[in-house]
Amino acid sequence: MDKNILSAKEQFDILAENTVEIITEEEFLNKLEKSVSTGAPLRCKLGIDPSAPDLHLGHAVVLHKLREFQQLGHHIIIILGDFTGMVGDPTGRSETRKQLSKDEVLANARTYQEQIFHILDREKTEMVFNSSWLARLNFADVIQLASSLTVARMMEREDFSRRYQENMPISIHEFFYPLMQGYDSIAIKADIEFGATEQKFNLLMGRHLQREYGQSPQVAFTMPILVGLDGVNKMSKSLGNYIGITEEPAQIYGKAMSVADELMEEYYRLATSLSAKEVNEIIASIKSGKLHPRDAKMRLASEIVALYHGRNAAEAAEAQFKQVFQKGEMPDDMKEYEFEGPVGIVPVMVAAGLASSKSEARRLIVQNGVKVEGALVSSTDLELQSSADVVVQVGKRRFARVVVK
Repeated sequence: MDKNILSAKEQFDILAENTVEIITEEEFLNKLEKSVSTGAPLRCKLGIDPSAPDLHLGHAVVLHKLREFQQLGHHIIIILGDFTGMVGDPTGRSETRKQLSKDEVLANARTYQEQIFHILDREKTEMVFNSSWLARLNFADVIQLASSLTVARMMEREDFSRRYQENMPISIHEFFYPLMQGYDSIAIKADIEFGATEQKFNLLMGRHLQREYGQSPQVAFTMPILVGLDGVNKMSKSLGNYIGITEEPAQIYGKAMSVADELMEEYYRLATSLSAKEVNEIIASIKSGKLHPRDAKMRLASEIVALYHGRNAAEAAEAQFKQVFQKGEMPDDMKEYEFEGPVGIVPVMVAAGLASSKSEARRLIVQNGVKVEGALVSSTDLELQSSADVVVQVGKRRFARVVVK
């Protein structure tokens, strides 16, 4: 580590910001002090099961915390759970998660590998697949691993306990998920592990198993869960309340402008790179009336776009937003898509990037969120006929010109 690094206490104050819980703070400070005195960086672990192909702002919360550790000289290890991903994390599930094939997991992992480096420094990040060690375990190793935990302890997990009480099936292989995640910490000798609040049981499992295997237990960082654009549920692609980090700048900007006023502070703290001092000043200005909430939201949208696409893209997205929504005009640089006619509105929306799936497209239509040439689409069975040249609009933000041959 750099000799000019900050003191342990200075690092602690920075890294403890915007976390839910650090288990334990005393151990974390001790690890930082040892790191400063020896010059050895902390080994910081984040495990990701590639169960879906794209990252959104909810995923990015923990990645930005990792970036802070990275900037202070600590070693980041991303574990892509190609092995655990085939089991599926049962956390928060009311039923057994469908097991993914190895091909599905690897395809999603490739996307994660590309998108993670929108936030982390590629040159300073170690990325490994946990099949590197888990696939080598024989049955005797697995028995030894399982012997370190009781069924009663496993049933302390809220989701397992609830499913058991409700007579919902729990597959034996699901019990192995937290054991495998914990073994990951042993394999890489993790000092720190990160996860959302719902991952607490799994993070503590790593601490437990490290002790069993003679290692110093990792410190568990639980991170806040970002509420989605609906203002109710956590951000999720399946719920359609997400902002993807690789979406077009104008789309990110427009979605950010739909964030509820009461969620602005949370988004400023968890979804931008602004310091706590800067965020505090913005929030204080809103409360005092010096800053209009609309202007604060435009600043928020710009900061999010700039984070993933650069400041120039943020300025262009803001200009387009003003043109479309403050002046009531359509964007000049609307993308054009060609189809052989006749073609249904649902596949058109998916192909034009106006919906992530056919089911989402149908949902948007049913919710009166789709227009063709300014007219509301009332049926999911609508077909665009040959020679049509129309503008398809989804919500207030997304436009595409559709030409049907």
